[in-house]
Amino acid sequence: MKTKSFIVGIAGGTGSGKTTIAAGIAAAIGAERATLIDADSYYADLSHLPLQARHYENFDHPNALNLALLAQHLRNLKSGKPVTRHVYDFATHTSLRETVILKPAPVIIVEGILIFAPEELRGLFNLKIYLDEDADIRLLRRLQRDIAERGRTMESVARQYLEQVRPMHEQFVEPTKAHTDIIIGPGQDSNHVIERLTAVILKKLAI
Repeated sequence: MKTKSFIVGIAGGTGSGKTTIAAGIAAAIGAERATLIDADSYYADLSHLPLQARHYENFDHPNALNLALLAQHLRNLKSGKPVTRHVYDFATHTSLRETVILKPAPVIIVEGILIFAPEELRGLFNLKIYLDEDADIRLLRRLQRDIAERGRTMESVARQYLEQVRPMHEQFVEPTKAHTDIIIGPGQDSNHVIERLTAVILKKLAI
């Protein structure tokens, strides 16, 4: 009988290390046994708006993402069905024609700031992890990422952080800690965290 996938969620504020930790766990478990999903890939397509207007959208509110589609994809993967999603372009805030096939695996790892906000989505995770990093460290990491990888300016990142990221974190992200199984405190070595969490997941699966 085919075993359903064990779905792991890794949440936390912007720049808390979700991508690093999730990728590290997936690599430790092995590509043949783990599928990694970045919830940022489920941002809504804004091609109907002028390019300049897209930059002022609130990307830290749950409504900015198609979390219902993510939930459906997780249900499909858990039942053994592959899913196809579009590649998201963060520079233009649009979904590209290019697609990625996500394959079912014993372990599905999902990372994103808002994955524990909707009850429907939260209920799909077998293990919920929250990375509780200090705000100043998270801000510095966000600046570095958005400038280097997403073509943003320091001024635009700072404005967005003050007007949207911080208030949305306090309203929607921080409260989800109450729904998690494991909270990783600030300042911990990422390699140690990856090793520890991988051991927890493998123990639960007995693989």
